[in-house]
Amino acid sequence: QPQLVESGGGLVQVGDSLSLSCATSGLVFSFYTMAWFRQAPGREREFVTAITSKSNMIVADSLKGRFTMTRNNAMHTVALQMNNLKHDDTAVYYCAANPKIDSASKSPTDYTRWGQGTQVTVSS
Repeated sequence: QPQLVESGGGLVQVGDSLSLSCATSGLVFSFYTMAWFRQAPGREREFVTAITSKSNMIVADSLKGRFTMTRNNAMHTVALQMNNLKHDDTAVYYCAANPKIDSASKSPTDYTRWGQGTQVTVSS
């Protein structure tokens, strides 16, 4: 049974940095596009960033320059580095896996495996 488990969320202050991790198991990891999404209360799930199976990285336009994703195919993990955090970054952050090879999709419906989410709260 494929599993994605996020970690690293917490309470930080505006301007701080935070790194999230996602450990996976049960996937042919190198074939999957891996992504981070987030969802704030009362809002739709929002694409953050993704790295395809061919290591192409896609970042939401509004987050470029602050958020960076990495993947480790040997360890079957991905990470999200978030810098200069803002109050609007407060959300539950989800790790997700898309089985379409080299897919650059930003649509949650293309991602078939999801983690349980980790809460990030940015306090002002």
